[in-house]
Order: sequence, then structure tokens, then C-alpha cells
Amino acid sequence: MIKSVTQLKEQIASTKNDFILRLGNEVPATSKAKRHVLVCGGTGCLSAKSEVMVAEFNKHIAANGIGDDTQVILTGCFGLCALGPIVVVYPEGAFYSNVELANIERIVKEHLVAGKVPSDLVYEETVQADGTIGCLQETGFYKKQKRIALRNCGMIDPECIDEYIAFDGYLALAKCLTEHKPQDVIDIVKQSGIRGRGGGGFPSGTKWQFAADQPPGQKYVVCNADEGDPGAFMDRSILEGDPHCVIEAMAIAGYAIGANEGYVYVRAEYNIAVNRFRIAIEQAREKGLLGKNIFGLGFDFDVHIRLGAGAFVCGEETALIASMEGFRGEPRPRPPFPAVKGMLAKPTVLNNVETYVNIPWIILHGADAMNSIGTEKSKGTKVFALGGKITNAGLVEVPMGISLREIVEEIGGGIPGGKKFKAAQTGGPSGGCIPMDLIDTPVDFDSLTAIGSMMGSGGLVVMDEDTCMIDIARFFLDFTVEESCGKCNPCRIGTKRLLEILDKIIAGNGTLEDLDKLEELSETIIASSLCGLGQTAPNPILSTLKYFRDEYIAHVVDKKCPAGVCTNLLEYYIIPEKCIGCTLCKRVCPVNAISGEVKQVHVIDTEKCIKCDACVPACKKFGAVVKR
Repeated sequence: MIKSVTQLKEQIASTKNDFILRLGNEVPATSKAKRHVLVCGGTGCLSAKSEVMVAEFNKHIAANGIGDDTQVILTGCFGLCALGPIVVVYPEGAFYSNVELANIERIVKEHLVAGKVPSDLVYEETVQADGTIGCLQETGFYKKQKRIALRNCGMIDPECIDEYIAFDGYLALAKCLTEHKPQDVIDIVKQSGIRGRGGGGFPSGTKWQFAADQPPGQKYVVCNADEGDPGAFMDRSILEGDPHCVIEAMAIAGYAIGANEGYVYVRAEYNIAVNRFRIAIEQAREKGLLGKNIFGLGFDFDVHIRLGAGAFVCGEETALIASMEGFRGEPRPRPPFPAVKGMLAKPTVLNNVETYVNIPWIILHGADAMNSIGTEKSKGTKVFALGGKITNAGLVEVPMGISLREIVEEIGGGIPGGKKFKAAQTGGPSGGCIPMDLIDTPVDFDSLTAIGSMMGSGGLVVMDEDTCMIDIARFFLDFTVEESCGKCNPCRIGTKRLLEILDKIIAGNGTLEDLDKLEELSETIIASSLCGLGQTAPNPILSTLKYFRDEYIAHVVDKKCPAGVCTNLLEYYIIPEKCIGCTLCKRVCPVNAISGEVKQVHVIDTEKCIKCDACVPACKKFGAVVKR
């Protein structure tokens, strides 16, 4: 139990040396362990059995008699998900990638016992020309990142409050309660320039001010951890890797606006995140860092979890609040805004996970530190879930204003297989597609909006030359049609009509008039929908029409899909000069559409062909079967 700020500072001082070696520092003589083996415990690595690796490490460590000097810790996500499972050994910082159970005995014997890092098992970019192991932070993936929101992910055991405290955990809350008045805290947040990371980009300090200005009484702090964008896993990873930071930030917000109760709304299928957050809440209560009279300073604050069923519309703040209150998750007209009339009609501050975890850092380092990062109107960093056709898929945190090219080519490692970059989708289903011509666009709130995309919560999907942009627009629109709550006609009916037009184009039945209809209907939906889901649903269509109109023309005029994706517009045929009559294609055809004898040129009957694509890989060796 921590009963005072003095006790918190004493615990930080007494335990810091046990964890400081994870920062690559020389091992202090007072440290309990001389080496820390950090095993990734994010969802991706856990799916590859990384949890089993902890037991395997401990078994071999015990067998070699180094248990007193070595500690194995299951952490959160390291970020480079494409190389999981990941193990990092400190203080050397050796970064082992694609680790298998069979590798663990070697790592223990060669590295932990003999002191020589097996270079064939570590991330290849960390191996220097002379065979020594270099700094992970100098690799392409990490060099241009700046980790603030992710500062503890992959560094601490998320299920151990003492580890969070050792990294200055809850010190920001203590500083607020002892050195700042509530208005001072709001002023710091305002001065930092931080904007909401959930997609809208509204200034966080202004939102807090609105809630604080309401008459004294019951107020609430709510954390949006719903995160429904396809391919987005930023908030999920933070909850899994650093749950105490969210709790601390919510308590700071509660102090600032005069609230004593907080709620985290998280989708139920995030079972690892939910479980770790529950553990964190109980640990914070046991330590006296949640509940009554925190630090003995008369401040009361507690946090509760509310599980969502996974509705995308509940990412919109008023729909989220309605769901938490037990009603159908539908948006409500604004104003009044939640900061004035939110949860149970009381003033409510609502931010997403990433926004909150920046707050303790801002309090400890000052508003100027945040102001020194990013652009004039977009301060700080942004976390992205980098996925799609990219070499280094994973979780990245970059300073605002970095170019899309730097993210894709340097951090992301470029497009695999020698393919060319075609576009990137930011903002999930609500965002737009950014073409190659605009790859040097700065990634910040205003620059992305100016080119017809948006920051969104942080999904960033990369596409290569084999991507059909009409198919991509349809994919995201199909998602929003399914996720529409149905409350307003423009969204419920209008997006369905847009989807029908796209289906018509992809089927080869589109006309040039359909392109005009897409634009006209999109603008109507944007102007008249009730909430952000409907207002941004047409963005993928409008951006692809703007930057890839030639592909739409090819679909409706030439009846061809340039990327070779839309099945109805494809035709399979056999190149006579390459066909040796091996009959492989004929044998895999499910409808007997291929004719020809052994050692004779085969022919595909296009009337019978169902375009199942089985024949192309069957003829991979000779490349005689092609589609166009």
C-alpha cells in the first residue's frame, strides 16, 4: 500500500536499479538480476506460442545454474510484428526474431552462459559487418520512430505494477496532486497542443476545459478502447503492454475536471487486453493508487471496465456512451457535446487510449517537450498499425510531420517481392487512398485532410501494383454498410446504394453515368449523415475516383480490371508457345473447360471457364496459363 507521495518516490528509487539495465545501461551492482530476457507477449506473438517460451527459457536457465542472475519477463508488443515471436536480452539489447522453441537452448547456452550472441538468430539488421551486434534503435524500422505512447510497451511486465512504478509510474499523478491545481493541469494539456488521437483530432485540453467549466457535481472520465477499424491494433497493444499508464492518465483527467469515476469501454474480443487491464485495476486498488484518498491527499478516483460487442459505430463518442448506458449503440445529435452532457447526462471527458497515455509523459516532461515534436498544428507523435503489402508490418510511432514515404520505404522496409508502391489507405474505412504522386505528403492531421484522407485512429494499409482500387473502395464501403447503426437514412440507405453501384462496376456492367452518381450520392451522404461514420463513409470512393479515375474508366469502358483482380472482368487463356501439353492445368480444372491431348497445345473454353484461378498456379513452372 502506497499511502503518500513520499512512499511512491521511495519505491521508485529502490526499484529503479532492478530495471535500468533494460535501457541498455551498465548493470548496477545493486541490481537483483544481471540479465533480463524480455519475451513479447503481444497478441501476435502469443498466437505463435511465445508464452510457452517463458517456461522453456526458465527451464534451460535453471538447468545451467544462472537462475539467480537472469530474469525472464513476458512484456507487451515490441512493434516489429512481422518478425515475431521476438525475444530481447538486456543489457546487450540483442534482438532475436522469429524465435522458435528449438532456438531457446542455444540462446541460453551461447548467449546467457558463454556470453556470445548467436548472430544467425538475431534480427539481421542488427548484425554489423564485423559480426558484432549493433544497436536496435539504429535499424531502419526503429531509427525514425519516437516512442512516447509506446514507451513502456515491450519494456515492462504489464501484469506487474511494481515494474510500471519503477519506470516513474504514477509519478505524474503525484505531481498533479501536489504541485498543480486542476486548472493548472488543463493549462499544461492545452499548452502541449495535443489533439485527440481517436480520429477527430479535437484539442484535448479544450475538451477537458469544457467539462471542468460545468457546475460541480458528478462527472465522468471515459476511455474509448473500442478500436473497430479493420487492421487497427494500436489501442489494443497499449492496453496489453502498458495498462497502468491508461489508469494513471484517467486519474489525472479526473483530477483536472473534478470527476471521481472513470470507465474504459473495450471490445470483448480483446480478451488479453481486458484481462491485463482488470489485473492492473486490482493492483492499483491494492496499492492505494485507485479508490479513496489517493496518496492521503483527499482525492478519490476509481476505474471500471465496460465490454462492447464490437460495433464500429460505437467508436463515435455519443454512440459509445449510449452503449455504456445500456441502450442501442446509436449516435445522438450534437450539441450538447459529451463534455457538457455525456454519460448519464453528466459532463464527461472522452478520449481514446493513445490520447490518454501521452498525458503522464506531458506532465513529467512539460508542455514544451510535446511542442518541440511534430508540426505547428499537429504536436507530438502518432502510432500507426502498419499493414498490407509492406515488409515490416507492425506497430510504429512517428513524429507528426514525417512523410508517408519515410514510413513506407524506411520504417516499413518497402514493398516485398520487388513490387511497386501504388497507394496507402489512412484512417481506415473513413479515410482515403493516397497515391504514389503524394507519397511525400507530411503525415499530420491537416495535411492528410487536405488531400482527401484523414489521420483516423491510426490504421495505415499499404497497397502495391497488384491492388485494384475499385475493389479496395468496395472492401471498406462494404464494412461501413455492415456497421451502420441504421439510425439515419443517408447512411443506412445511401451507403447501400453506393455499394450496389460499385458491385455493378466490378461485375462489368457499369457506365460512365455511374461515376457521376457515385460522386453526387457521396456528397449528399457526407452533408446529411448524423455522425462521423456516415459523414466519412464515402471517402474511399471519392479519393479513388480522384486519384485513380483511369481504373474506373477501364472497368466501365474497356470492361477490364488493370490489376487483374475483378473476376468478372478477367479472361484466362493459354500462350501456345509456352504450353508443352503436360495436362496439369487440365487436371485441376473443376469444370472441364480446358481441352488438349498430352504433348499438344491446350485451349481454354472461355464460355465454360468459371475463373476459379486453379490453372494459373498449376502452370507456374511454365507460365503458359495467364489472365488478362
